[in-house]
Amino acid sequence: MKRVDIYTDGACSGNPGPGGWGVVLVYPARGEHKELCGAEPQTTNNRMELRAVIEALDALREPCEAVVTTDSRYLHDAFARGWLARWQRNAWRTAARKPVKNKDLWQRLLHAAGRHRLTWRWTRAHNNHAENERADRLAVAARRALVRDQTQDSPD
Repeated sequence: MKRVDIYTDGACSGNPGPGGWGVVLVYPARGEHKELCGAEPQTTNNRMELRAVIEALDALREPCEAVVTTDSRYLHDAFARGWLARWQRNAWRTAARKPVKNKDLWQRLLHAAGRHRLTWRWTRAHNNHAENERADRLAVAARRALVRDQTQDSPD
C-alpha cells in the first residue's frame, strides 16, 4: 500500500456561516504534495472539518495507508475514542440519546475511509505545525473567495 500523510482543516465565519476546508496531501516516497480546498455558503466548522477529510480520501486513486492529522478534537476523537462505532451501534444516537449531528457527512467519511488503512493524529491548532497551518490557510482562502464572489454577484 502506498503511504500518504493527510493534513486537514476547516474554517467558518459564523457558526453557521460561510465556510471553507483545506487539505495538504504529502506523498513521502515521491517527495511530492498536493493541495485541495473548497467552500460552502452556509455551514459549520465541524462540517468543514469533516468535508476536508472526505475530500482528501476521495482524491486518493487507490487504497493507501494514510496518517490523517487534524486539529479537530471532534473528528479525531470520533475515531480514536470509539465514538463513531458507538453512534453506529446506537442507531446514530449519542450517549445522551440525541441524534448525531452531521450524520450525512459521518456516513460519507466512513464510506471513503473504508478503502484505506487510517491512523489518526491530533495537533493543536495554530501551533506552528507547517502542514496544519497550510491547510488552515487553504480553508480560510476558500471561504474568503466564496464570500468575495457572493458579494460581487449580489445585485446593487
